[in-house]
Amino acid sequence: MNRKLLSYFIVPLLLLTACDLEKDIEVALPAHTSQLVVECYLQPGKTYKLTVTESVSYFDAPQSPFVTDAEVYITHNGRRIKLNYQPHTYQSAGKYYTHTSTEVMRGKPGDIYGLEVTDGKGRKVTGFTKVLPVVPIEEVEWKFNEKEKAYLLTTYQDDPNVANYYRFVTHIDSVGTKPDRDFTTSDNLTNGKRTSIGSAYDYARNDTIIVSLYHIEKQYYDFLNSVDDAQDANGNPFGQPSRIKSSVQGGFGIFTNLAYQRKTVVLH
Repeated sequence: MNRKLLSYFIVPLLLLTACDLEKDIEVALPAHTSQLVVECYLQPGKTYKLTVTESVSYFDAPQSPFVTDAEVYITHNGRRIKLNYQPHTYQSAGKYYTHTSTEVMRGKPGDIYGLEVTDGKGRKVTGFTKVLPVVPIEEVEWKFNEKEKAYLLTTYQDDPNVANYYRFVTHIDSVGTKPDRDFTTSDNLTNGKRTSIGSAYDYARNDTIIVSLYHIEKQYYDFLNSVDDAQDANGNPFGQPSRIKSSVQGGFGIFTNLAYQRKTVVLH
């Protein structure tokens, strides 16, 4: 092929690559309908606390999602316990609540609690949770390697008679800080077994480690995993969009109870 013939191929190619191939496309998005969003975790021995907000469009300008006229009731054994609108921050847990009650939850394993949330727009959210028993932490062990870094091994006994779900969390120094580890697991492969959860060699001598083992409902297990999936997909052009798996009806969110044991160890 001579130089003249070669130029016949190169020149059109250069003209093509120099063209502006970008094109703006307008996508008509459906109007967003705001829904109530609730978050409530019942704990025996603790007062009732709950947060009510409302959903906003992903593309809307930042705005306050609080629902000041929301009415909230916890139901248990035929009683309806009203939670009052008293927004405040719970410093030790790093949580913000919109509705609280001075009454303390006294539920026992097997008790059923209900949730009712309504507002002035006629929206209504309901949910139910069954109080679970605490699964004890049998032992927390650690071992140092030659680099003076330690791993943790936390052991518990799974009940073979029911399907169980767990959330395992560790903090360094204080539960008010960001968790060092936080993940969920089921007993699909460990049903009825004495189970140990290990870590990498992440800890130093004299570290104070707070280990929490939560025995959680499947609805909370599904909710947590769907939140993780949604966070992973957000902003990722190659990620598959993920919908939050709520445990409530009529809106979004989670209503569950927290049954957990917590142990603190100092790595000497």
